[in-house]
Amino acid sequence: MKFRSLLSTCSATICTTTEDDTTISQRQKSGPPPPKLRFFDTSSSISDTTTTGTSPSIDTSYSYSSSLHSNLSLQTLPSVPSLQKLSPDTLNLTVSHGYLTSIKPSPAGRVNYLAVHNHLLYAASGNLIHVFNTTSFALLDMFSVNDSSSGSVKSVTFHNGKVFTAHQDSKIRVWKLTENKHHKHTVTLPTLEDRLLRSILSKNYVNVRRHRRRLWIEHHDAVTGLSMIDNQLMCSVSWDKYLKIWNTSNLRCVESIKAHDDAINAVVVAADGTIYTGSADRRIKVWGKLFGEKKHGLIATLEKHKSAVNALALNDGGSVLFSGACDRSILVWEKEDSANHMTVTGALRGHSKAILCLINVSNLLFSGSADRTVRIWQRGSHGKFCCLTVLDGHHEPVRSLVADIDSDSVSESSSSSTIKVFSGSFEGEIKIWKVEVSNIASPMSTHLFKLRL
Repeated sequence: MKFRSLLSTCSATICTTTEDDTTISQRQKSGPPPPKLRFFDTSSSISDTTTTGTSPSIDTSYSYSSSLHSNLSLQTLPSVPSLQKLSPDTLNLTVSHGYLTSIKPSPAGRVNYLAVHNHLLYAASGNLIHVFNTTSFALLDMFSVNDSSSGSVKSVTFHNGKVFTAHQDSKIRVWKLTENKHHKHTVTLPTLEDRLLRSILSKNYVNVRRHRRRLWIEHHDAVTGLSMIDNQLMCSVSWDKYLKIWNTSNLRCVESIKAHDDAINAVVVAADGTIYTGSADRRIKVWGKLFGEKKHGLIATLEKHKSAVNALALNDGGSVLFSGACDRSILVWEKEDSANHMTVTGALRGHSKAILCLINVSNLLFSGSADRTVRIWQRGSHGKFCCLTVLDGHHEPVRSLVADIDSDSVSESSSSSTIKVFSGSFEGEIKIWKVEVSNIASPMSTHLFKLRL
């Protein structure tokens, strides 16, 4: 049995790998287990103590020890200036915070991913996906793959009535949402037809490990992210270091790109189709179709983080990119007027452990961390930021964030809109926060922000 050489995401203290019961049973028969892999982030970097392979049947999880709590300065990446120059008072803001309620998917398990579509909350916990109504919080459906070896669900996205789910067993599965809000599994990607068609020619096979070959249309490690590019294309990223492009009409893989030198943890796509991928190799890469080209190519490589990049988010216009990493900093990248790529403008600091998730909602940035908190940031004039508040209540790392805007609260006579923010953690709990922002279409410096019960 082989293990991952570098964790896809990490804490600022310590990370370990865990094994399921089947793996432990196999090891008891074959002999004593190898030493546990431990990874420390004690100087804004990752130290890899063992070099081994990977296994999609083993999930990577996190272990945090209070005795090993990092006392390092929060001033990570000293070469990057801080953008935190504003306070709520200078932005004419009043802030209070709390949460509406909490829901716990059953059976209990770590919440790995949250997604919202048409006021339905999809919560991935282990290999199960729970579907809740975002208004009543009632459980509407619970579905999973019959094969328990599929592993954890890593990502969920939606297109034309289909639900796409990314799994630890390197597969992408497609589900159909029925009229009664239930989900029916329709196909697994790559499809059987696509695999049979490609398997005829030897040139369609690539070496993925020593003495092991796979079709180039297949991922060979956990699929960690999915995102729609446009109405016909979807992209997927994986711990196998590849970015793949899929045609959503015939569900065939049309491109496969060796994108990074280590596991890819995050992907986000701008409205113009530009793809951003974040990796454990500490880099963010920008992909798009160059002029006259039919396939995607590398546009730029963004290098500033000192450890694994775990999360990416774009502002509504796609001109600002946010990236979070194990170095505990959120970097802000802005598109240069003279070039079609991003440059770093500064950092947002405050979290004491790894940044695990980021979302941008109506000019507000939400960040979730291994320090068990959610921070809310707002941008003022001249690219400066303010940390409006810290949402503290989780007992384990915050792994995923998602928001649902209540369109019923927006009217011509009202200058405010309501946002529900859902935060999922490793304790298996989803907390629901209610956010009210006044005059959401106005410049950010004139917003009146209130977070209340």
